[in-house]
Amino acid sequence: MQYDVAICGGGIVGMATALSLVRQQKKVCIISPKYQPLIFTNDDYHPRIYAISGASKKLLEDLGVWSNIPVERYQAVERMEIHGDGDGLLELDAWQANSSELTWIMESGQIENVLMQALRYLNVTWIDAQVVGYEKGSLTASDGKTYTADLCVGADGANSKLRELAGLSHTKRMYGDIGLVCQLNTAFPHQSTAYQWFRTDGILAFLPLPDTADGPQVSMVWSLRTPQAEEWLQKTPQEISEQLPAILQSMTQHRLGTMSVRSELKGFPLTLQETQLAGNGVVLMGDAAHRLHPLAGQGLNLGLGDVYSLSHILATKEHFRNCGDERILDRYRDSRKRDILEMKLATDGLHKLFASPDMMVSKVRNLGLNMVQNFPWVKRKLIEAAIGLKKIDARYQ
Repeated sequence: MQYDVAICGGGIVGMATALSLVRQQKKVCIISPKYQPLIFTNDDYHPRIYAISGASKKLLEDLGVWSNIPVERYQAVERMEIHGDGDGLLELDAWQANSSELTWIMESGQIENVLMQALRYLNVTWIDAQVVGYEKGSLTASDGKTYTADLCVGADGANSKLRELAGLSHTKRMYGDIGLVCQLNTAFPHQSTAYQWFRTDGILAFLPLPDTADGPQVSMVWSLRTPQAEEWLQKTPQEISEQLPAILQSMTQHRLGTMSVRSELKGFPLTLQETQLAGNGVVLMGDAAHRLHPLAGQGLNLGLGDVYSLSHILATKEHFRNCGDERILDRYRDSRKRDILEMKLATDGLHKLFASPDMMVSKVRNLGLNMVQNFPWVKRKLIEAAIGLKKIDARYQ
C-alpha cells in the first residue's frame, strides 16, 4: 500500500488532482468516503453552482472531461453588469478582450460526475474511508489500515482533518455574513449576463443558467448579515415564495422583470481562511488551503489553480527527487502564494469597501466604478483577469 501521492478528499479538487497525476503515471490513491454525485435532470438544477474561468476550462479540457459535460447543463457568460450602491455602473464584455466568453456557470454535480467517470475508467484506487491518523509519509484510515505515500495531499475541505493531523497552521475569520442561494425564474432573458449589486447591507448576484420550460432562470447568491439571513432561512417555503421576489425586484430596479422562486433557499456562512500551504510531507489544496469571500466567484478556480501547479511541479521535478521532497513542497508553496494573496486582497478589500456606511466612502466607490467604465484599457485588464488569459498563456505557451 505504498503510493507516490495519497489524496485526502474526493471533491472536485481532489479528483482533478488524482486524474492529473495518474496521467503522469504516478501511483495515486484517493482516501475519502465514497458518494454518488447529485445529477439533476430536466428543469431541476443543483443548488451549488460554480463559475468556471477560461483557465479552469482549459485544465478540464486537458484532463479529458470537459467535453463529457452536457452542453445543455451549463451557461456561458458573455457579459457582466456590476452596480454600486449609488449611481456606479461597470459593464464588462468578453469581446473587449477578444474572447467569446468570460466564464461558464455550471452545477457542482456535473463536474463531479465526469471526473468520477474518468477515475473509474482509469481504475484509480479509491479507499472508502476517512483519515484518522497521520505521521509523515503514513496515513491511518478509519478502515483500520495504514497507507504510505511520498506525498500526502489535503483536499478535504475547509475543516480539513489532514491539515489538523499534520499540524499545519490555520487561521479563520468570520465575516458575520451568510450567503443565501436559490434559483429564480425571471420574466426577462438574462442575455448571457451575470449581474451583481454591491450594497451596504450585502452583495447580490444573479448568475445566468440555461432556460427552462418556465422561461429564463438565474442562480441567486445573496450575502447578508447573519441576523437578516437567518430570518430568511427561518421562513416557510410559502413565505419565501411570496416575499423574496418583491424584495429582489426592488433591489434590482426590475432589471430582470418579475421573478418567482423555483428552488429551496439555502445558506452558508462566509469566512476568510488562510493556511500554511505545505509542510510535514503534506500540501493543501482547495478549501483546505484557502477560503475567500465568494463575491468574485473564484473559489473553485483558485482550487483548480492549485491542481495545475502541483501537477506541473511533479511533472517537471528532477528524477532523483520523490514527490514529497522538501524542495517540491517549497516550490508548490511559492507557486501559489501570489495568486492566493491577490485574490484575498481583492475580495476582502471589496467587501470592506462596500460594507462601509460612510457617505464619503460611498461616493468614492461609485465614482471608482464609473471611472473604470470609461477606461477601456483598465476594463480589458479586468476581463483578462476574470477569464484567466495570462494563466493560460503562462501554462500553455
